[in-house]
Amino acid sequence: MSSTELPGVQAAAAAVAPTVSAVRVADGERLRSVSLPGIGLNIRCRPGDRTGLPPALYVHGLGGSSQNWSALMPLLSGLVDGEAVDLPGFGDSPPPDDGNYSVTGHARAVIRLLDAEERGPVHLFGNSLGGAVATRVAAVRPDLVRTLTLISPALPEWRVQREAVPTGLLAVPGVASLFARLTKGWTAEQRTRGVMALCYGDPARVSEEAFRHAVAEMERRLELPYFWDAMTRSARGIVDAYTLGGQHGLWRQAERVLAPTQLVYGGRDRLVSYRMARKASAAFRDARLLTLPDAGHVAMMEYPEAVAQAFRELLDDSGGS
Repeated sequence: MSSTELPGVQAAAAAVAPTVSAVRVADGERLRSVSLPGIGLNIRCRPGDRTGLPPALYVHGLGGSSQNWSALMPLLSGLVDGEAVDLPGFGDSPPPDDGNYSVTGHARAVIRLLDAEERGPVHLFGNSLGGAVATRVAAVRPDLVRTLTLISPALPEWRVQREAVPTGLLAVPGVASLFARLTKGWTAEQRTRGVMALCYGDPARVSEEAFRHAVAEMERRLELPYFWDAMTRSARGIVDAYTLGGQHGLWRQAERVLAPTQLVYGGRDRLVSYRMARKASAAFRDARLLTLPDAGHVAMMEYPEAVAQAFRELLDDSGGS
């Protein structure tokens, strides 16, 4: 394993697409790259306010990146030494060598990162796809997880939200390429507004500066030659995980999680149903629930203060760090 601090795009990604612009780094953050056999990972670091704080790892959702945690991480810097990972093929991480974008593949990347750096056990955070990944990590490797915070986790639903159907359709062969052709004329601004309308409870809460940064990131991602492949295969991975039964099913694995768990659900979530909060609360054996009626799918971006307070209370309830 090797680790290198970089000011922008990591070398592995640049080798795939050398003209791609640099990724944004917020004040107080730094980026580093980690090379493991078969995968390269970009890590966004927000060091704790003092030495000796316990580690935290943040895992983003489908189509997201480590930037999705930039609002929450500084609010927790007095409690944890935070790092957010770009899953393989997302953010600033290149595609995995084996093309495995399944939930298990992403979970394996997280586990390999924690094992290689001997960073665990961590306070593990996950949103959407990242919530499914974090659930699997906590179930199969309880030694790596101190606490688990899941924000709108992508756990199987019998009745899928209507707005989530197009995401699921990406898993169908040929649909992604068709969608790419049909939307070829869309600007990055149009795409960004569409994503925000889908993911935010109230897109009007997004500042003009945050919107400009989101558009720039969308432009950067669209330049990546593997953008649609990563989206398609990861969407297929979610669908496959939804249909997987037995001991490897996500709900069965949720029941095996030993770590104290904080669940966060948004009342205006168009992708993960608000009604799943009760089922999740019953599935995780040591769970607390925060419901935010006005939040959408990315509560840590819309209401970071509320999510941070919920984590503080989780720590208090579980006996500290």
